[in-house]
Amino acid sequence: MSTDIRNIEPKTVWNHFADLNAVPRPSKKEDRVIKFMVDFGKSLNLETSVDKVGNVIIKKPATSSMEKRKKIVLQGHIDMVHQKNADTVFDFDSQGIQMFVDGDWVKAKGTTLGADNGLGVAAIMAVLSSTDIPHPAIEGLFTIDEETGMTGAMGLEGNVLEGEILLNLDTEEDDEIGIGCAGGVDITATGSYKEEITREDDIAYQVSVKGLNGGHSGMDIIKGLGNANKIMNRLLYSVINAIEIAEINGGSLRNAIPRESFATIVTDRNNDRFVELRLLEEIKKIKAEFKTLEPNLEIEFSTTSTPKQKMNKENSAILIKAIYATLNGVYRMSSDVDGLVETSNNVARVIVKEGQIKIGCLTRSSSESNKWDLANAIKSAFELANYSVEFSGEYPGWLPNMNSSILKTVESTYIKLFNEQPNVAACHAGLECGILGQNYPDMEMISFGPNIKGAHSPDEKAQISSTQKFWKLLKEVLKNIPEK
Repeated sequence: MSTDIRNIEPKTVWNHFADLNAVPRPSKKEDRVIKFMVDFGKSLNLETSVDKVGNVIIKKPATSSMEKRKKIVLQGHIDMVHQKNADTVFDFDSQGIQMFVDGDWVKAKGTTLGADNGLGVAAIMAVLSSTDIPHPAIEGLFTIDEETGMTGAMGLEGNVLEGEILLNLDTEEDDEIGIGCAGGVDITATGSYKEEITREDDIAYQVSVKGLNGGHSGMDIIKGLGNANKIMNRLLYSVINAIEIAEINGGSLRNAIPRESFATIVTDRNNDRFVELRLLEEIKKIKAEFKTLEPNLEIEFSTTSTPKQKMNKENSAILIKAIYATLNGVYRMSSDVDGLVETSNNVARVIVKEGQIKIGCLTRSSSESNKWDLANAIKSAFELANYSVEFSGEYPGWLPNMNSSILKTVESTYIKLFNEQPNVAACHAGLECGILGQNYPDMEMISFGPNIKGAHSPDEKAQISSTQKFWKLLKEVLKNIPEK
């Protein structure tokens, strides 16, 4: 890691971020970062505890003359999305993130940076470790597993926190004050097939889709970026009557727009010229469509050694049609908030191998009824293909409260500091506020943070000047928390 990171202002935030990023912290494998946070709290002689699901709570008393202010919860999640470029050699389970400074941005070498939500966590750590920042009594809440199920927020019991106001530090635009978010549900379709022995005169092709931008499957879904799984399926559909599928491996995490997909397909040697011409035709069309949005898109195919087994033509066609029928992208825009995606789906993961099929989607919506409308439409498409479909990881959205006192405090503080109007908005990402609000219905909540671009992809980067702006806002908000 570049030592330049530790010399960036505000040093206290960036140094805590560097320390945090030295600890491997994939979702559902947070044991090491939980211990790191517990050790941090105890090193400050602050009351520190871990709840039954693994969330860490660190409490700090109010500073002098701030005792009569409302107690606040500073909240962020300690897990991070693990994505890397195909040519990057990196072990997320054992290595810390390799960061470097590039102008006004901090980036990682071929992997996600972990600024989502590591910078928010680092800012909370900076407040907890400070000796000169005025603030009311604080409960630092560090949740686990936000990125792959929000099980930390779901498991937080209603009698753990005493705070009246929650500041969620997980927004990724520094001029935005978050007041609402989408809910979501994971959809998993599974099937099986009997593998058949390939024929002597079969020829096999390796097809690859890579070089896509990827990104956050909520925040970036409105951009119309390429989805590697859908592009791959479109290629396969173009030769649907001439091929059989041997293997597909596309995408990775549900909350990341798929950047890469790889497939092995088989055809009769007499059809090789037809298959090649049709693929070339389709590749040309797709590249023309995405030339502006996805300038680095690479689609290639080449002959490869013929696999021993494959899916038959009928089952291959059923799979291709089922994925083709599955909506990817924006389903509906909000009728209440201009420019806000209401409902969407991300076809996140496609695995076909050794007689097993698994397809993973993440459906999001700020409308519960439309979330289930789209989820049921996707379920129906897969069930028509005779696949089993399971819903899991369902979580609610966060309904905006335009009359909350903390919204007025943060908005007026922002205007005073920066002489401009902030963007008060709901987002199409899944924040934990909606879930936390189920057990803490009277707690006022707000979300803000620094500029982070390309979250959930190896292009993730955090802006240095924006982090300075965010830190200035956070400190001033803490001073202005109203009295009880």
